[in-house]
Amino acid sequence: MKGMLRNALRLFCLMLALAPAGASHALELVFFSRPGCVYCARFERDVAPIYLKSDEGKRAPLRQWDLSNGDSGDKLAYPVRYTPTFVLVEKGAEIGRITGFINDDMFWGLLGKMLKDLPPETGSAPARTEE
Repeated sequence: MKGMLRNALRLFCLMLALAPAGASHALELVFFSRPGCVYCARFERDVAPIYLKSDEGKRAPLRQWDLSNGDSGDKLAYPVRYTPTFVLVEKGAEIGRITGFINDDMFWGLLGKMLKDLPPETGSAPARTEE
C-alpha cells in the first residue's frame, strides 16, 4: 500500500513538472511556427535552448504553437499569418508581438524592449515613471 502511494506521489510530481508553461505562468512568449519554416528551425537551433535558461525565459516561458493546429486559444490583437511569430501574452491576452526572425540579435533586442516596458514582477501594465 505504501509503495502504491509513493508511486502515485511520484507520478503527480512528474505531471506537475511536465505541465505546459501556460498552466503556471501568467506571462509567456508564444512561438507560432509551421512545419517546413526555415526561420522557425533557425530560431529553434540558435535561440530556443538559450532562451529557456535566460532571465527573459524565466520571466516569460516559451510555449510553441504549430499554426497547423488552428487557433492557440489566446486572445490575439489580430491573427498570426506568418511564421515565426512571437506573441507575448499575459493570462492568455496579447500584450506584444514580434513577427519574423532574422537573427538572434534582432530577437533579443525586440524582446528586451517589450519586457522592459512591463513592470518587473507582474507584467500587467507598462511601467510608470515619475516626473
